[in-house]
Amino acid sequence: MKYRALLSDLDGTLLNTLEDLADAVNAALARLALPQHEVETYKYFVGDGRRALALQALPEDRRGEATLDALIAHIGEEYEKRYMDHSHPYEGIPELLDTLTARGVRMAILSNKPHDYTQAMVSALLPDWSFEFVLGESPSTPRKPDPAGALHILKGMGIQPAECLYLGDSGVDMQTATAAGLYAVGVLWGFRTADELLSNGAKLLVEKPADIIPLFRD
Repeated sequence: MKYRALLSDLDGTLLNTLEDLADAVNAALARLALPQHEVETYKYFVGDGRRALALQALPEDRRGEATLDALIAHIGEEYEKRYMDHSHPYEGIPELLDTLTARGVRMAILSNKPHDYTQAMVSALLPDWSFEFVLGESPSTPRKPDPAGALHILKGMGIQPAECLYLGDSGVDMQTATAAGLYAVGVLWGFRTADELLSNGAKLLVEKPADIIPLFRD
């Protein structure tokens, strides 16, 4: 069928935020005199919220609650300094959003990034397009793969799950789409692998943003 709405992940899907995330966590690790990681390694650390990111970044023998809490706090401070230094839309995303806007496709964003950062980054880096909802993690929006955030957005838009395509780059995204009854499309330009996407419920994999255009109503 042809879909009339797009619900999208943010990091690794619309925006390449990896370098800024890596720089922030490495700076936080340095403050604790702990080993740092290559930027590419962070592809496998991000996507499940800041606590999970911090836990993954820590050495296995340094994952006590006190160290974890300290690292989470430092990450927050370091990310605030640099969260838009290098982040930018992926190639082809502006053209995709232009086309969907011209077709009247309704759009929203659901991220596991903290809500304030999600809204700030969409406002600054995707200012030319209208998203009916932009939600990040908050006390009222649990982390994906809990489908509550997606279902809240659909209800607010008056859209049925069967009318909406979900776009994301991780297994967590595909699980979210499946739990909410959305058509799950995994992107191959993001942070995770095709195997991860397929094993978590992706119905379709796409290599470039324009590949999803035929799935929407003209």
